[in-house]
Amino acid sequence: MPEADRTKWDARYRAEGGASEPSRFLASLDAVLPRAGRALDVGGGAGRNAIWLARRGLSVTLADISPVGLALAQARAREAGVEIVTLAIDLAREPLPAGPWDVIVQFHYLERPLFAQYANALAPGGLLVVEHPTRTNLSRHEKPGAAFLLDDGELPGLCAGLSIETYEEGWNEAGRHEARLIARRP
Repeated sequence: MPEADRTKWDARYRAEGGASEPSRFLASLDAVLPRAGRALDVGGGAGRNAIWLARRGLSVTLADISPVGLALAQARAREAGVEIVTLAIDLAREPLPAGPWDVIVQFHYLERPLFAQYANALAPGGLLVVEHPTRTNLSRHEKPGAAFLLDDGELPGLCAGLSIETYEEGWNEAGRHEARLIARRP
């Protein structure tokens, strides 16, 4: 399956390029997120959120399965005048890159076993920021399919060892039903 995933995402990034603007949710957290330290963007593709974090002054590592997406992220980072580290990795089979991380972001990527690693990967006081569609999204959109969606109300239960600071579910500005979470390592 990993090779199929890599092939699928490489083709998608070649055809579409991937979004270049950061998540609105992430950008709305400007006052909450640090302006220094280490950040990990999990499954961040073409780098839209990684570049935004790097512009804030964070040292960012972008981990993704797609070499095409990572190359696009590197090119966009150069254009933006920031540096990011990119790491081609199959997070379904390999552990997270070594921390500690001051911020971990995971947007529109779901690999449930990773959540068990986040508490130990974060530095004390470090933040986890997650945005992902839930099953309710299927009432308006056929994609992503059920296998790639969170169950309604599931996300907080995945964050053992972390203190949930903010959690919400609902229809967002783009018309998707998503769970949004900010959690902190005590």
